[in-house]
Amino acid sequence: MKESQFRVVLVTCGTLEESRKIARAIMEMHLAACVNVLTHAVESFYKWEGKLENGSEYLLIMKTTEDRVEALKKEVLEMHSYDTPEFVVLPIVSGAEAYLEWLAASVRLT
Repeated sequence: MKESQFRVVLVTCGTLEESRKIARAIMEMHLAACVNVLTHAVESFYKWEGKLENGSEYLLIMKTTEDRVEALKKEVLEMHSYDTPEFVVLPIVSGAEAYLEWLAASVRLT
């Protein structure tokens, strides 16, 4: 299936307050059409500096377009408190036409 111009971006934050701050800023800058904030923490297991770690994090799910990803990444990395924040971009290969049209219009620079 052919990849579209649309993307889902995943970012985890250490606090709910930080996740909401990032979500609001991203929306105000029109870098995403929608940001979902999972308000219940997810438990994350990861290796950091050679040690197995685990902790609670809050997941952001952002919907945007390919041409807004770099600006989105720049802003998230500047606002984020982690030394190495998660920023993972996934292609949207298909979706409801009306939703994807709304998504594109929502991040269009005016």
